[in-house]
Amino acid sequence: MKNLIFGLFVLATFTASAGEKVGKLEIGDKAVLTDVKMKSVSGTELSINDVAGKNGTLVIFSCNTCPFVMRWEGRYPGLKEFAEENGVGMIVLNSNYSNRDGVDSYTAMVEHAKEKGYNFPYVVDQDSRIANAFGGQTTPHAFLFNNKMELVYKGVIDDNAADPSAVKKAYLKDALESLGSGDKIAVAQTPPQGCSIKRKLD
Repeated sequence: MKNLIFGLFVLATFTASAGEKVGKLEIGDKAVLTDVKMKSVSGTELSINDVAGKNGTLVIFSCNTCPFVMRWEGRYPGLKEFAEENGVGMIVLNSNYSNRDGVDSYTAMVEHAKEKGYNFPYVVDQDSRIANAFGGQTTPHAFLFNNKMELVYKGVIDDNAADPSAVKKAYLKDALESLGSGDKIAVAQTPPQGCSIKRKLD
């Protein structure tokens, strides 16, 4: 059954046509646009810098309705707590510009965050600025930075979106723990899985 579920979706790949201004952060690169203020579901304006922890910052590109997000997002609150335990701040960005008047509207985000018990900032990435600058590909797609805002992990949350009890490789939690303890991250990059970000392209 699990294979059937995943057979309905494809691993999103990141492509850009000529003229599309999309960056791509690689491991070791410094984060950009970290001072850009974004509207949170709490009504406040927050930047990535505002949520940074003493050891680093976790940025997750997400949305309201992607089937992969719906399978993984139950783990978001626990990730927030685990990140805090390791001195890492967390923020979740909705970059789905094309759905901004529908399922990914600000109003829908507020309702979704309340329904799902989000305990972290959930913000609007206006015009997909951050997703385009980072090279965010899918929902979800995790980017973990150290306290110098250097990218130390990017990719999936873990190896089993469908069943948290069957996770064998908790890539993001392992990276958070290593970052918190000052150890080298064993797996620094994994292929993202999810729906493609419905981004705005210049």
